[in-house]
Amino acid sequence: MEDIGKVELRALKSSDYQGLKDSMIAAYPNWPGAFWGEQHIETLLRIFPKGQIAIFVDDELAGCALSLIVTYEHFGDSHTYQEITGNYTFNTHTPKGDVLYGIDLFIKPEYRGLRLGRRLYDARKSLCEDLNLKAIIFGGRIPKYHEYAKDLSPKEYIQKVKFKEIYDPTLTFQLSNDFHVKKVLVNYLPGDKESKDYAVLLQWDNIYYEKGARKLLDKSIVRLGLVQWQMRLYKDIDDLFEQVEFFVDATSAYKSDFALFPEFFNAPLMAAHNNLSEAAAIRKLAEHTDEIRDRFIQLAISYNVNIITGSMPSMRGDKLFNEGFVCRRNGTYDSYEKIHVTPDEAKFWGLTGGKKVEVFETDCGPIGVLICYDSEFPELSRILAAQGMKILFVPFLTDTQNGYGRVRYCCRARAIENECYVAIAGSVGNLPKVSNMDIQFAQSAVFTPSDFSFPTNGIKAEATPNTEMILVADVDLDLLKELHNFGSVRNLKDRRTDIYDVIKR
Repeated sequence: MEDIGKVELRALKSSDYQGLKDSMIAAYPNWPGAFWGEQHIETLLRIFPKGQIAIFVDDELAGCALSLIVTYEHFGDSHTYQEITGNYTFNTHTPKGDVLYGIDLFIKPEYRGLRLGRRLYDARKSLCEDLNLKAIIFGGRIPKYHEYAKDLSPKEYIQKVKFKEIYDPTLTFQLSNDFHVKKVLVNYLPGDKESKDYAVLLQWDNIYYEKGARKLLDKSIVRLGLVQWQMRLYKDIDDLFEQVEFFVDATSAYKSDFALFPEFFNAPLMAAHNNLSEAAAIRKLAEHTDEIRDRFIQLAISYNVNIITGSMPSMRGDKLFNEGFVCRRNGTYDSYEKIHVTPDEAKFWGLTGGKKVEVFETDCGPIGVLICYDSEFPELSRILAAQGMKILFVPFLTDTQNGYGRVRYCCRARAIENECYVAIAGSVGNLPKVSNMDIQFAQSAVFTPSDFSFPTNGIKAEATPNTEMILVADVDLDLLKELHNFGSVRNLKDRRTDIYDVIKR
C-alpha cells in the first residue's frame, strides 16, 4: 500500500452509505449480499447515531462499527442475530438498556494491517464507558472454522485459537482486544458458510460501570511510552527504522497514547560521514530529516500512537536547526525546534536557535515539547503552561551525569511550578565512530507535581540508568485540575502577575 495521509474516526453519516456498502462487499467476499441496505443504516442513524462509527483513510471509508443498546436479560446468552436485531428492524434498541450490542464491525481488506479495527473497538469501549453501560457483547464470526470443521468441534477450535495453535483473523483479533468468550452460539447467523453457522458470544466488561448512574464522567488517563534508545551503528536508514519500528510496535502493544524518542536518536547515521568535519557531517545527516518525518507519520497511523520524534538536524536555507515533530495518529503533524543552543552545539555544528514556542493539540489534550537544554529555561515552559499544556515532553541527549542532572532536576522543577507532567527520554551507549557524539548517559523518567495526589517524591516512573528499554506510565489529567483548584499550594494561581509576568514576543 502507498503511504497514507490521514486517518479520521467519526460518526457515520447518511451520505457515507455508498462507501459503507462498497467496504462491506469487499470485507465479505465469500458471502454474497452481505451488506446492509440503505434503509437499515438510516434506521440506525435515527435511533442511535452515537453508536454508528466510521473510520476513513484519506477521506475514503475504510471500516465501520454498528451497534445498539439492549436490555440484555430480555435475550440471554442463547439468542440469535435475528432475535437481537428484532428481525433486522432494530426495534430491540432502547436507551434504557444496559449493554452495548455490536451488530457489525468490518475493515475493507486493503486497509487491514493498520490497526483500524482496534481504533473502532476502542471507540466502542469509550462509548460504553461514557453511557455507563455494563458491557459490550456481540456474536463473533469464526471464518476459518470451515477449514477445521471435519476434525474439530467449535469448542475445540475456539480453544486452539485461544492458545494460538490456530490463527482465526476475526476471533484472534477479538481476543487480543480484551474480549472473553462466553459460549458457542448455534445457528446464530444463517448463511455464514465460513463459520458453518456458528458464532462465538464475546463480552468486554466496563470496569467503570456504576449501577444507577446514567453517565460516567470521562476518563482522563493518558499512557506514555518513553524510548530509552541505545546508540549503535546502523548501515543505513532502513536499518535504523527497523529498530524505530520495533519500539513503536512495543509502545503500541501496551496501548500507549504517546511514544517519545530522544534528541538526535539518528546520530549513528553520521558514521558514514566521519571523514568530514563535524559541521559537514551533521549537515549530511540533515538530508534524511524529511524522509524520517514521513516514516514516523506512517508509523503513527499504522500503530495508532502519537509519536514525539525526538529531534534531528534540519536545514532551512543556509542555517542548521534542531527540529522534531509531533506525528499524530490521525496523520497530521506539527514541528517544534530547539530555542537555546548549547555552546558545544554552536562551536562544533554551527546550530542556530529556533523561535517557535507553541502548544500542540492532540486527542489526549494539549501538550508541549522542549528539546533538552530548553528545559533549563523556566520561561519557555511557563509560556506553554499559560496556553493550557498538561504534558511536557523533553527529548534530550546528555553525555555526562552532570549534564543529565541539569536536565533531570530542571524538569522536576518544571512539573511543580507549572502543575503538569513532564516526560523525559534520552539515549544511552557509545558511538566511537561519530565525532562529537562519543558517549551518552540517560535515565528516562516521568515527573509529577508534588502534592498529596501524586507520588511523594514527584517521580511517577523512571527507567534503569544506561539500559536500552521502554518505560510505560499512566498519568491522570484530572489530578491536575484538582491540584490547580484545591492543591496545598497553587503555583499557577498564586503568581504575582501584578509584579512580574512572562511575555512571548
